[in-house]
Amino acid sequence: MSLAQSLEGLRKIDLADLDLNNLGSWPAPVKAVAAVLLFALTLFMGYQLHLKELQERLDQQRNEEITLKEQFSTKAFQAANLEAYRAQLVQMEESFGVMLRQLPSDTEVPGLLEDITRTGLGSGLEFEEIKLQPEVVQQFYIELPIKISVVGGYHDLATFVSGVASLSRIVTLHDFEIKPLKDGSASKLRMAITAKTYRYNDKGVTP
Repeated sequence: MSLAQSLEGLRKIDLADLDLNNLGSWPAPVKAVAAVLLFALTLFMGYQLHLKELQERLDQQRNEEITLKEQFSTKAFQAANLEAYRAQLVQMEESFGVMLRQLPSDTEVPGLLEDITRTGLGSGLEFEEIKLQPEVVQQFYIELPIKISVVGGYHDLATFVSGVASLSRIVTLHDFEIKPLKDGSASKLRMAITAKTYRYNDKGVTP
């Protein structure tokens, strides 16, 4: 039987006449079509139930392989540069030690106040106030604020600020406020400023 004859035979078959309880009585063309459909359904269900899961696991394994390769590459680079990292660590520790030595101890704070006062007087300024404020404890260091109020000319104030910044100990300047000493006069200025120095917090804790 040719394909054309089979198709023609299928057109003449009334599906309502097919007995589902007696598949053997179905015409040969119908049996062939049913077998093809059953085979296709079996393949589809097999893919959905088994092959799809295997494909997902394969994709997951491929992603893990890429991640492991990246981790291996990173660790191999770190291992190859281990000596350089160690040398860098030693250098950082030395730099940290130098910075710590620049932080005043409790006994050096009065000397620092004298240095600031000397710098101001040397710049031609008049001190109205220089006073230590309560300490501010941070995790690795302790701030020592110093409230300063001075009077002088603009260039004298600039010289003082530059001189304080050049002290051997670490001193930072904050909260600048400059106003004329008298209304309508700019020859004399009053500068209020907070200088902060620091000391190492060896306890490493905040209150």
